[in-house]
Amino acid sequence: MLGLKNCDTCRKALKALQAGDDTVSLQDVREAPLTEAELQTFLDAFGEALVNRRSTTWRTLSDEERTGDPLALLQAHPTLMKRPVIQSGDQLFLGWSASTKAALGQ
Repeated sequence: MLGLKNCDTCRKALKALQAGDDTVSLQDVREAPLTEAELQTFLDAFGEALVNRRSTTWRTLSDEERTGDPLALLQAHPTLMKRPVIQSGDQLFLGWSASTKAALGQ
């Protein structure tokens, strides 16, 4: 699972997944930034939904920065990534929604 250790949603997801006997760990994208290839994989899977346009970081960006390439934005500002990103086998999930919970048996 990828996210931020101080993100409430990431903590809820981690707790729920660990309670379900799933072996899961959290990679904090601020402490261990994702590679360009990893970010591209997630952008291919989720498109621009990967960029959290409701985040505090997004609100601090200029209009010019907001129209920039999503890959470059996520590399420069890892906290812009919508979270959590959960990988289960070869499946990827974005966010901790009801559909994600159901797909993961939560």
